Amino acid sequence: MRVLFLFLVLANVAFFAWSRHYAPHDKPAGDANPLARQVDPEKLKIVPPGELRAPPAPKPAAAPVSAGPVAPAACFEWGSFTLTDYPRAHKALEPLALGNRLGARRTEELAPWWVHMPPQGSRQAALRKSAELKALGVEDYFIVGDEGEWRWALSLGVYRTEEAAQARLAALRAQGVRTALVERRETVVPKVWLQVKGVDAALEARLMDIAREVEGSELRSCP
Repeated sequence: MRVLFLFLVLANVAFFAWSRHYAPHDKPAGDANPLARQVDPEKLKIVPPGELRAPPAPKPAAAPVSAGPVAPAACFEWGSFTLTDYPRAHKALEPLALGNRLGARRTEELAPWWVHMPPQGSRQAALRKSAELKALGVEDYFIVGDEGEWRWALSLGVYRTEEAAQARLAALRAQGVRTALVERRETVVPKVWLQVKGVDAALEARLMDIAREVEGSELRSCP
């Protein structure tokens, strides 16, 4: 035992001497020259804790912009026209190039105001009077050929209101017609309304301009 104890003491002394003077020492890894690798050191600034500012709050996302409700396109109708006047009114709308947006609605209307020239007594006399009207530039008329008190009279238009009938009479007088009259007469007349769909503000203004040029006509919303 004494020999073993002495052996262990000598072994410890030998290991201590070796580790102290001969064993390699681990060196901590590090940058040998850290100051040479600084990034823009002159721009660094030490800020005292009291001067630190909170980062700015993020801006709220902008709300999407709504285009707003789109006004529905309107429908207007222009009239009313007799079967004789309808083709002329239809032609007046041709410059608008309405295509399938243009339609027609047929009705029967009570037209109590009649612009006419009295019965001429015979067909020949009525034809002579119609020739006089054509010479004055009047095209909107027809000869009444039915049996009755108005046979061989010349009809110059039937209207729903007295104002419209008087406007027609004034226009005829301006053309030189002197014997035309306005008279109340209950008459049911087939009429046509020209309907235009998909009307915006610009088209409505153009329709109003055209309607103003036709005496007795009316532009209104579709029923």
